[in-house]
Amino acid sequence: MIERADYFAARLAYETDASDVYAAQKAGETHTIVDVRSDEAWAQGRVAGAIHMHYSEIATRAAAEIPQDSPVVVYCWSPGCNAGVKGALEFAKLGYEVREMIGGFEYWAREGYPVEDADGVHRRPIDPLTGVPRIRTRS
Repeated sequence: MIERADYFAARLAYETDASDVYAAQKAGETHTIVDVRSDEAWAQGRVAGAIHMHYSEIATRAAAEIPQDSPVVVYCWSPGCNAGVKGALEFAKLGYEVREMIGGFEYWAREGYPVEDADGVHRRPIDPLTGVPRIRTRS
């Protein structure tokens, strides 16, 4: 039987969330953020700086586009979407250090982190149910 602490430690080794990804970016940590959603979802908005690679394309595109030694964070739309898990599995099969961003793009946007779309990079209002309003500095 797996010990509870081992279980939760394993989850943290394979999952991350929007606030931790953003904090890592602000701290200058280097990782590749991959949006594994459809073309239509990508066009509606995405994590600023992410690359788009549908989970079904990872096996054929990843090695040519993402260095093997680059840690990867994948995300899909929301907690109700398992495309992030599918994407993470494909990267893991290829030997990448990969984590799934739980909450997906929904929580990234709801927490007020930089969102990119055809109009450029901007921030959406912070949802008080998911994020804590904070004084923003230029980023």
